[in-house]
Amino acid sequence: MKYDAIIFDLDGTLTESEPGITKSVQYVMEKTNRPLMDQATLRRFIGPPLMESFMDVAGMSEAQAKEAVSIYRERFSTLGWRENSVYAGIAPLLRSLKRNGAYIAVATGKPLDFSRRIIDYFGLSPFIDRLEAISLTDHHADKAALVRRALPERCERACMVGDRAGDMEGAAANGIDGIGALYGYGSRGELEDAGAAFIAESVDALARFLLDGDAPAPGVFVTFEGSDGCGKTTQLKRAAAWLATCGYEVVCTREPGGCPISERIRDIILDVGSAGMTAECEALLYAAARAQHVAQIIRPALDRGAVVLCDRFLDSSMAYQGAGRGLGEGLVRAVNEPAVKGLSPDKTLFFSLSPDKAMTRRLAASEPDRLELEKKEFTDRVYGAYLRLARDNPKRIAVIDGDRPIEAVEADTRRMLIGALAGKQEE
Repeated sequence: MKYDAIIFDLDGTLTESEPGITKSVQYVMEKTNRPLMDQATLRRFIGPPLMESFMDVAGMSEAQAKEAVSIYRERFSTLGWRENSVYAGIAPLLRSLKRNGAYIAVATGKPLDFSRRIIDYFGLSPFIDRLEAISLTDHHADKAALVRRALPERCERACMVGDRAGDMEGAAANGIDGIGALYGYGSRGELEDAGAAFIAESVDALARFLLDGDAPAPGVFVTFEGSDGCGKTTQLKRAAAWLATCGYEVVCTREPGGCPISERIRDIILDVGSAGMTAECEALLYAAARAQHVAQIIRPALDRGAVVLCDRFLDSSMAYQGAGRGLGEGLVRAVNEPAVKGLSPDKTLFFSLSPDKAMTRRLAASEPDRLELEKKEFTDRVYGAYLRLARDNPKRIAVIDGDRPIEAVEADTRRMLIGALAGKQEE
């Protein structure tokens, strides 16, 4: 890589923070009975210290600007900080830089509390070695000082990536390259005049420049498992929405199914009209659907660096056909080997809920399919198999208690996903 230490700005460089900032500025205007601003004027508040912006853009005195900052934080601390998203491609870039050994820091004029909250919420913390920001009582940000504190003790070559002139000036003051993020809130002229060594028009262009031919981080494969009705599908949808705001390409898929051919096989497997299907036929149909799904959807997505969230995978066959149907683990693995060809999830989330509670939930939602019409003995064997799989594979399979409010389950799901994306295995 060109640099072994990269310092990033936050707003307009890592995160697309315009909604939260501009709405909070308008809140100040309303509370202080001042004329509302158009969007172009509001965008001028993104980047420079708030205190200075209220004085320069809104024409406030220093005392008025201090009061305005306090009013701004009333809204930003509760709503504004989450009206935000990570630029698409930024999280994969940070993963790739970290995988290739780079030191990564953030230097921002945003208060430390808000900055930490944002970085943690969007799952970026595992990739960031140091965060330098101002205190809530410091109304003037010295970008050069922030960059200086963010730099490691030793590095061969460092740079500062930001979208405003202050970022480039902070880099120059420390004798390092300033890299302009043109996809943010500054202009090309502003960045050029401030001495940017390189200007990236997009996150993709920034990634190509910083990685300089080094390999990007591979995709991440996460499977969601559990008894029908355990809540895994709900959690997968919520996880996908959150990961998208974190800047990842997310591919959501399911088994059996996920692509046209596999969906046709799914219809056969789950159709109540397929009563009488032998256990061996069922297992082979699942394997056939999986073979097409892996080849057409999962592997291509992983190859391009996406996060693949799959509702069921091979563990389901182990539980349902291996234990539920009594075919045994060996047979199920054997018939699926041509389908998966060694592919295994980076992380599996098992949502544990008693079979009785899970089935009650499931039957309340819609009519049961062929497998959901099975007797209690079958569902008990399936659940027991999941527990054994989790016990035997503690590094890959994380057990999440599904018998709690959705929000509590979601919090654990996000924590496990952050660990998987960081390349860590949760015990």
